[in-house]
Amino acid sequence: MFLQRSIFLYTLGLLFSFAFSTQAQHLPAGFAPNESSQNYSYYTNKTYQNIGGISTAPVGSLRTMAEWEEIQSLVITWQSYPETLSEIVRHARLECEVIIICDDSTQVKTYLNNKNIDLSGVSYIQTSSNSVWMRDYGANTVYKNDVDSLLLIDWIYNRPRPDDDLVPEALATFKNIPLYTTTVAPNDLVHTGGNFMSDGWGTAFSSELILEENEPNNPYNVSVKTEAEIDTIMKNYMGIERYIKMPTLPYDGIHHIDMHMKLLDEETILMGEYPSGVADGPQIEANLQYVLSNFNSVFGTPYKVVRVTMPPGSNGNYPDASPWWTAGEYRTYTNCVFINKTVLVPIYEEEYDTTALRIIREDLPGYNVVGIDCNDVIQASGALHCITRAVGVEDPLWITHQELTDRIDDPNDYGITATIKHRSGIANATLYYKTALSQAYQSTVMTQSGTNTAEWSASIPNISQDGTTVYYYVQAEANSGKTQVRPMPAPDGYWDFKINYTGATSSINIETTNQLLAAYPNPASAITCVPVECKIPSTGSLKLYDILGTEILELHEGQFPTGSNNYFFDASKLETGVYFIVWETEQNHYTQKITIK
Repeated sequence: MFLQRSIFLYTLGLLFSFAFSTQAQHLPAGFAPNESSQNYSYYTNKTYQNIGGISTAPVGSLRTMAEWEEIQSLVITWQSYPETLSEIVRHARLECEVIIICDDSTQVKTYLNNKNIDLSGVSYIQTSSNSVWMRDYGANTVYKNDVDSLLLIDWIYNRPRPDDDLVPEALATFKNIPLYTTTVAPNDLVHTGGNFMSDGWGTAFSSELILEENEPNNPYNVSVKTEAEIDTIMKNYMGIERYIKMPTLPYDGIHHIDMHMKLLDEETILMGEYPSGVADGPQIEANLQYVLSNFNSVFGTPYKVVRVTMPPGSNGNYPDASPWWTAGEYRTYTNCVFINKTVLVPIYEEEYDTTALRIIREDLPGYNVVGIDCNDVIQASGALHCITRAVGVEDPLWITHQELTDRIDDPNDYGITATIKHRSGIANATLYYKTALSQAYQSTVMTQSGTNTAEWSASIPNISQDGTTVYYYVQAEANSGKTQVRPMPAPDGYWDFKINYTGATSSINIETTNQLLAAYPNPASAITCVPVECKIPSTGSLKLYDILGTEILELHEGQFPTGSNNYFFDASKLETGVYFIVWETEQNHYTQKITIK
């Protein structure tokens, strides 16, 4: 599997070499043409151990920060794409300190001054680097005891770039933050920041690249690890209790999840979507349905999904265009980045950008959503998220809350509960609400809930007027005097829910025909989704047979409840060829052909 991916990335690197020189500052997110041959000596000599830091896991309860939490610094590396980097600085410096890793700060300052960018709030670390891909080699923000003791955690970078490997140590020294590294066996973990997302509550997402890079015969000369051993390292170093992994995609050559998905909050996934049957669309959808069918948010409820269309490349083609040299760039809107109250979003062409920006703004009301042209950087398989890294604040005032859903025929007051923590303790918390955007907010005091001193509650009085929308947010003050709101851009930002009193019932025409819907992706090579639609509950079996009629897999046996149901199998564990999906119930018999490639 590594050989196949290396060949693909090598070919991709050859394409980039026409547009970029092989000088260090123009390295792509994937392997450059000359880097595959460097892998063996670099990782055999364990050059990455020069990172420094503490190679044992931190002691104590750990929590990895979510990207929408408060940050003190945004870090970029000044290597290539100065137009894009300068626009990041222009907007990010209004929200936090911007740290620029660079060889010569004078040259950077001159460039930014020529762009009429105010340099107040901008800092510089003069140190060597190889590439612009700060997300992948930068360090992760982790807290002890949820809101205490800020730490940085750094993995082994999956590229042979020694100067990039040293950047986290330079940053940790500059910020005086302890740095922990996964560089020594049995914790010698290869991982990359673009392939990692955390919800702030101990759940994380990655593609199965994390498994492949640490499997037997890996090219990084690290100790072989099972999935369970990887999970243990992530728990010990970062407090990850639940690690969700999805199959890699056929056309995303670097296999980083930030190229097609983004966590917007604890229960909302922004998902890239291609037109039906195009490029990675079928596998993305299969992966998404696998997640939705097997995992709930930290609140115990299904994840909400916001879909945004992945635009074609600059030549009008998608990444799956044939012949391969006509394939379009892997343009993405999910490769966006939170910077406190601002969200920077990659943009490419107005006809596609307008819709994407509207979707993101609608789901993140109050945030300053800014589009930045990424037509240059996307040619190297990355965008804004790929070239930035955040450092969380020293003393986070952490507020998390599950947004209320629409209330239907609800005669009760609307209870609001939030988890609120600060290392000095919480002095008070307040719930603000209103029923029209033009109104002033009303407030009510929140109180601690029972024995859980981190849980605070209040209620919004019941509203009897049908069709009313309620807007609300939470504010807290720590014993230290620090205050924070959630959503972070409140009062301009808010959560909202609608009041519905249906009044009348309607007759429903109940259909009685069940359906075996088209499985996807087809052809299949990884997690494959088999959707069935039950108009009436049924009992039976859903199985996979080979072309000779031999039963290969039983996907489900027993009750098929009313509604839409998804079942899954892993095509990567099967021989290539033609198979048949057979769904048998007491009412019907359905058969569908699927190809395993």
